[in-house]
Amino acid sequence: MTLDQFRPLADRALGPFVTVAKRLGVSPNGVSVVAFALAAAAGGVFFLAGDRPLLYAVGAVLVFANGWLDLVDGALARELSVASSGGDLLDHVLDRYADIVMLVGLAAGIGRYDLGLAAVTGVLMTSYLGTQAQAVDLDRVYGGLLGRADRLALIGVAGAVAAVLTQPFQGLTVVGWLLVVFAVVGHLTALQRFYYAMRALD
Repeated sequence: MTLDQFRPLADRALGPFVTVAKRLGVSPNGVSVVAFALAAAAGGVFFLAGDRPLLYAVGAVLVFANGWLDLVDGALARELSVASSGGDLLDHVLDRYADIVMLVGLAAGIGRYDLGLAAVTGVLMTSYLGTQAQAVDLDRVYGGLLGRADRLALIGVAGAVAAVLTQPFQGLTVVGWLLVVFAVVGHLTALQRFYYAMRALD
């Protein structure tokens, strides 16, 4: 269920955006910072959307913009031949903080910090296992049930749905169920990546 397998297709659509960024003189690191700012704004909007459901739609747009710029920064770095370990590190650090701020905003908006904690740990462990494989001389792992592209897509779609579907189901709103998915499937994805890495080391 990972959207990362469609990355080559997305890369082909990035051309015009990379061209615009080059003309504006924006650096890849600058794009990464703007992407994080959009994620932080989405987290703030999600927090406020608890009492104003239509704001979830605004947050969804910000999340999709964050995801798109997260692709643009890497493509721009490759186009300019300035890809570096430092840029990769910055991108990953900002991505993790982006994940945290969006999920905390979603959880705080509905007052479910327990679900927020479970979701955040699932997401962070998924990302950790994806990059930890490199520390033991394996390739970075993007696979599993729920990669970052999948999470961003789900947040965006759920945000759009939550803007119009406000009634809870089995005691949880759309956002509440989204956090449950991230908590459960996030940890399952982390375990999948751990399993793949351990098998590769045998």
